[in-house]
Amino acid sequence: MMKKNNNKGFTLAELLIVVAIIAVLVAIAIPVFTAQLQKSQQATDVANVRAAYAEAVTKAMSEGGSASKETVPMVHSGGWSKVDAETVGTWPISQLPDVSKGDTLTVKVDKDGGVTIE
Repeated sequence: MMKKNNNKGFTLAELLIVVAIIAVLVAIAIPVFTAQLQKSQQATDVANVRAAYAEAVTKAMSEGGSASKETVPMVHSGGWSKVDAETVGTWPISQLPDVSKGDTLTVKVDKDGGVTIE
């Protein structure tokens, strides 16, 4: 009686090729993911500053005087140079103070309607 060879499975070469392909895909994906993460953090910073700007201006208009929004937490660690937006309210992004991760900005509106972000 003859035994039937039942050789099912993958060879070592096939497994190594699959591992190499996965490694190449991961090497491509990590920089793309990092760049997208940084862009989302910068967008969050701009949204936080815009919200504080709107809140300070609204408060100043409703109270008829000056107002400030003290805490605007920053989540990214880079400058404003890579941000796609151009302004926060009427304030140019290029004139925003440089911030580091964890810093806060203060939005102030004076009685004449002038806005400062520091």
